[in-house]
Amino acid sequence: MTLAPPPPPPLSSSSAVRLRLSVQPAQGRMPRRIDGAWWPRSTDLTSELPRLLGGLPPAWGHVSSVLVDEAVWAPFPGRLLVDDQVVRLRRTTSRHAPSTVCLLAPGHGRWDLLVVPPAATEAEAGGLMDSMDTAVKDSLGLGTAVR
Repeated sequence: MTLAPPPPPPLSSSSAVRLRLSVQPAQGRMPRRIDGAWWPRSTDLTSELPRLLGGLPPAWGHVSSVLVDEAVWAPFPGRLLVDDQVVRLRRTTSRHAPSTVCLLAPGHGRWDLLVVPPAATEAEAGGLMDSMDTAVKDSLGLGTAVR
């Protein structure tokens, strides 16, 4: 198991998690393919994942398992200790779809986030995040929230 340091406190906008989540309707959770978009700063999952998990809404609960496309990330262990909680890291190879990260929280749900390549420019990342936003708005008539 790898011990990951807690995510650094956001001191500036450059250290904040780059995450856009779909807004859920007041009536409850509606199923959808993508629940948001995440733009990590590097391909080092052991340093990026604690920041992502720290930026998620508290209502999502404790994420205990994460499924990622191993082709996108530098080699990583099977488990990671984040905020004194073990997170199981699982690998997949998805060549037919954009890269995603699947977050599982027992008793709370599953969330799938589009992963914007770390090397993307701000314009490219904004375009990908906006396209995810547009697809959600078109299919559900909802907006987004940025954390």
